[in-house]
Amino acid sequence: MTRYSAEQQEEMYVSGIQMFVNGHLNLITGQQKAFEGLFFNWHAIGWRRNKKTIMFKLNLKIALRNLWKNRGYTLINVLGLTIGMASCILIFIFIRFQLSFDKGYKNSDQIYRVVSQWRYNSFEDYSSGVPIPVSATVRNEFAGVEKVAAIVKNGGVMTVKDAQGKQTIKTDRTYFCAEPSFFEIFDIPWLSGDHGRGLAEPNTVVLSESTAKEFFGSAENAVGKSFLLGTKTNLKVIGVFKDMPENSSFPLKIVLSYQNFWAKEDKSWDSVSSGIQCYAQLKDGLKEADVQATLKKFNKTYLESRKLEGNQTVDLQPLDDIHFDQRYGSFADTSITLKEVYGLGIIGLFLMITACINFINLATAQAINRSKEVGVRKVMGSKRKQLVVQFLTETFAITLMALLLACMIAELVIPSMENLYKPGVDFSLFGHPMIFAFMFGLVLFVGFLAGLYPAMVMSGFNPALAIKNKATVNAGNFSLRKVLVVVQFTITIILIIGTLVIIEQMSYVRQKPLGFNTEAIVMINAPADSLNKMKREGFKQRVLKIPGVKQLSYCIRQPLSNDMNTTNFSLDGVRNKDFEVRLSPVDRNYFDVFNLKIIAGKLYAESDTINGFIVNETFLKSVHLSDPQLAIGKIVEEDNKKAPIVGVVKDFNDRSLKEKISPMLMFSREEQYYRAAIKIDNKQIIPAMKEIEALWNSTFPTAVYYSAFVNEDIKNYYETERIMGVLFKVFAGVIIFISFIGLFGLISFVATQRTKEVAIRKVLGASTLELVKMLNGSFLFMVFLANLVAWPLAYLLVSKWLSGFAYRIEISIWPFLFAMVISMLITLVTVSVRSYKAAVANTIDALKYE
Repeated sequence: MTRYSAEQQEEMYVSGIQMFVNGHLNLITGQQKAFEGLFFNWHAIGWRRNKKTIMFKLNLKIALRNLWKNRGYTLINVLGLTIGMASCILIFIFIRFQLSFDKGYKNSDQIYRVVSQWRYNSFEDYSSGVPIPVSATVRNEFAGVEKVAAIVKNGGVMTVKDAQGKQTIKTDRTYFCAEPSFFEIFDIPWLSGDHGRGLAEPNTVVLSESTAKEFFGSAENAVGKSFLLGTKTNLKVIGVFKDMPENSSFPLKIVLSYQNFWAKEDKSWDSVSSGIQCYAQLKDGLKEADVQATLKKFNKTYLESRKLEGNQTVDLQPLDDIHFDQRYGSFADTSITLKEVYGLGIIGLFLMITACINFINLATAQAINRSKEVGVRKVMGSKRKQLVVQFLTETFAITLMALLLACMIAELVIPSMENLYKPGVDFSLFGHPMIFAFMFGLVLFVGFLAGLYPAMVMSGFNPALAIKNKATVNAGNFSLRKVLVVVQFTITIILIIGTLVIIEQMSYVRQKPLGFNTEAIVMINAPADSLNKMKREGFKQRVLKIPGVKQLSYCIRQPLSNDMNTTNFSLDGVRNKDFEVRLSPVDRNYFDVFNLKIIAGKLYAESDTINGFIVNETFLKSVHLSDPQLAIGKIVEEDNKKAPIVGVVKDFNDRSLKEKISPMLMFSREEQYYRAAIKIDNKQIIPAMKEIEALWNSTFPTAVYYSAFVNEDIKNYYETERIMGVLFKVFAGVIIFISFIGLFGLISFVATQRTKEVAIRKVLGASTLELVKMLNGSFLFMVFLANLVAWPLAYLLVSKWLSGFAYRIEISIWPFLFAMVISMLITLVTVSVRSYKAAVANTIDALKYE
């Protein structure tokens, strides 16, 4: 008997296979000869096309044919990638918008805001405002500063008349008083008139383009025209600037001369308001670090030497940080933390990774079905590199199709994003080149990440085994797929837990008793000029006669408000150095309107000036008084005004639930009543509001009516959390859906790999239920493992998020258990459907080739 070496056996085996292939595929027919003749004829006539171009077209054509042949597989892959890519595009558009805030100014890296800081014994405080003398002092004595500008936020009634003197517009608007150098520091484009230099003169004003059109019809017509501020100040328009973009911390529409700021000559260094800000531009080449020594000297000379309360100092804040530093805020009130921005970016990355894992699972599930194709190609001379290129071409074709669909979905969803965040925000998909660069990078990232591994697997099949449909994927690769499933479901479970905790916390925020009544109370503005003050009592008496109106109180603000006014104080002659107290001027009716409970003492007498203080429980705790009765009669002095404590009010939340309750002084001071709180019967709100507005307009004809319900206003304090909750719910749903598809792909792969095993078990008597349990077991274990990995990670993340609330829920086990039940249930349903199909398949079809 003749013996052959291993090499000879392999050579004979491959030769036999080649003959088998040649015989069954008719590769030596006339069609092949015609093709070869045409091929050589192309060379003979000098075919000039690039070989790589021809190969690319050929690969693309084969890829499209394969994708069409496996339409179901293509549809699932395209769907998963489309949803993932659309989500990523939307997240990127939002992140790009946030990161673009305050960009584009000529010297933006040299522009700084001067801010204030306090460091008491027990807490720190921050403000975007500075004392009024700071601007002039920095300009004259701060070395290294090239330009300085003060800008002040204010508001008032503006009246515009036409050429005949007829009133055309009467509106209450926010305006700013700015020094001319503000427009030198910020190179804002101008459309007509003076570039802000004329603001050195009093009673001059510059308008934004949209405001100029609203007031005077066009930017050109506005220059030289005048309008009235209040009842006495006539303002002349000297210029019109281009509308500020939405991604700006400066919502400038009306800018007056700084000379019109009533307190411009104030010399107080311990009076700070967030509406009074100062901006500085450093000299060329200087950075913040270069002027720290000068800043320290400045603080020592002008602030520390005065021994101001709370160790007050000023600091420099880079322009790029304003939008992202919630300690200080901005004029636009649109701050967001970088933590939140990067968190959304990580969610987008997780979404794309999950979609790629889904693609890999589906691609490897199809790998065995295409093994014969790979074997034939290798026998015909294809190299592994060529096969990798072919399979990557298919992946990129799917990715491009998914991108086109993702762009369509993104365009449809963008209006919802605008409504979700802020009306007028530019979320244009095709408005910024950076978005196109991102989409190009996204295609490359997804194409290689999702396509390379399946391409390497399929191109690595042994040709002899592949042609006989005996190619297998080794255990190591299968273990990698298990890891991918665990990662995929870990991400899914973390998002489910995070979503449930956010929903529960926001429900807690909405339902937690705040310590005061919020239902059916409307806040309206109360004109504070001397003439209108005289009309307040008459207005109140007439309002109380309106059907449905229960009570009216004049005050400075509603109980929960971020409009802070704090100060230092002395208690029985001892100066407090540990904290500042919040001031709240309100009349006696305030306690009845908001249902605030007096737990000790009594209400103060109504008066134009302070005759007694009411403090809250937090104030007592802060000054170490355990019994409310002990506080009655103690003398409090603030701003050179002394009065006894006459009552103690039960604590109520005076700020959002992110903050602790402030120590508070409540007192009567009529000159600071800028609002009126009106309590209305729930059943008569609409008719009562109409009568209140009509009465207000007839009583205060020189002012503009404004109203807002307390409960609606409180909801705005949690707008960012509401948006994050919506995003988490949406993205958690997206990832669950993609994971569903990924599981379906993987069970398809396993069912294909174990077809013969299932058939043999059926022949040996295994029931359908036993076979389904066998196929389901490993998947349920992987999802269970994903829960074990996800739980500690999710706990850390939700704990970090909840730490931003002074009042928050306790993290319970229920969100974690619910996430486990949901993930296991989805797995069970998804896998069982495919397992059942494999278990009831015809055993003969699986075994007839053995």
